[in-house]
Amino acid sequence: MKFLKILLAPFVLLYSLIISLRNLFFDNSIFKYEKVNAKVISVGNINVGGSGKTPLVIYVTNLLKNLGYKVGVLSRGYGRRSSGYKLVSKGEEILTSVEECGDEIYHTSLECKVPAAVSENRVKGAKRLIEETNIDTIVLDDAFQHRWIGRDINLVIIDQSFVNNKSFFSHNLLPSGDLREGFDSLKRADAIILNRKFLYKEEIKSEMKKYFEGKQIFESYYKAISFVDAMRKIEYNLDDFKGQESLVVSGIANPQSFLNVLGKVHVNTQNKLIFRDHKNYTLKEVQQIRKQFYTTNSHSVVTTEKDAVKLSRFKREFDDVDIFYLKINLCMDDEESFKQYLINKLNKAS
Repeated sequence: MKFLKILLAPFVLLYSLIISLRNLFFDNSIFKYEKVNAKVISVGNINVGGSGKTPLVIYVTNLLKNLGYKVGVLSRGYGRRSSGYKLVSKGEEILTSVEECGDEIYHTSLECKVPAAVSENRVKGAKRLIEETNIDTIVLDDAFQHRWIGRDINLVIIDQSFVNNKSFFSHNLLPSGDLREGFDSLKRADAIILNRKFLYKEEIKSEMKKYFEGKQIFESYYKAISFVDAMRKIEYNLDDFKGQESLVVSGIANPQSFLNVLGKVHVNTQNKLIFRDHKNYTLKEVQQIRKQFYTTNSHSVVTTEKDAVKLSRFKREFDDVDIFYLKINLCMDDEESFKQYLINKLNKAS
């Protein structure tokens, strides 16, 4: 993979030019965004891979819901097997399958119980979602680069370790690096959330601090809550899985982070099957999991919540295999300050 990225290095200049021109056109109103009849909060990032967008979308959505906002979520539906606008939920019942809408919005809908939809065209999608569900606030999932729709708050979440672990293959633009946009694009952000996940808090390195100057900074982390039976939805304490010989299954952007936290809650991660990000599981992978499960004499399958959403549709194929997912919540170091920040920004947008 690294060799391929080196071969693609000449295309970085072309990609940079396209991104720069596009942003220049928006900054000078040659390209114009469109407002919709709702408060809009964008949640996004500047790099590919798992920075924590979906956990932050869930956190912000539930926070606003508890504050009394009629909030909904709009996503483009990455990895879905459909196109155009599709209503995912009106609040409680999910109206589509994970294949049709994508794992992230399906997961969000399960967690938040709010109206949700997918649409490549965020403006048209937002208008339809507002019309069909009467919401007054929209959380846009993965919309920092999608500048065609106006927003009242631009939130950007960045992995703390990504900021501090600089390398050619990380702090370089696509296709050679992991950056969708350069760090200088953070000037468009209203607030930046530094997500340390399960690691300790680190000071941002001096050469990177310039990108965060003058910005409202919040710090977040992940907290492992429990293990949940993916099929029966029964919740278990973390201690119940201590030392258990499980088969770990993962299809997320940063599987090492998942493996690390399993190690911290004393789950043996020696037996594992790692698939690519946003893996669409088929009967082929199901049989692979079953074979590995019995070959390794595992007690259970342990996976992520996003993977469990997709594996749970194979209930009949897994009738003799216990599948559990690790429930993880994103938490803020200073939740009260973050909540007040959102309230103040939304009130100013009225």
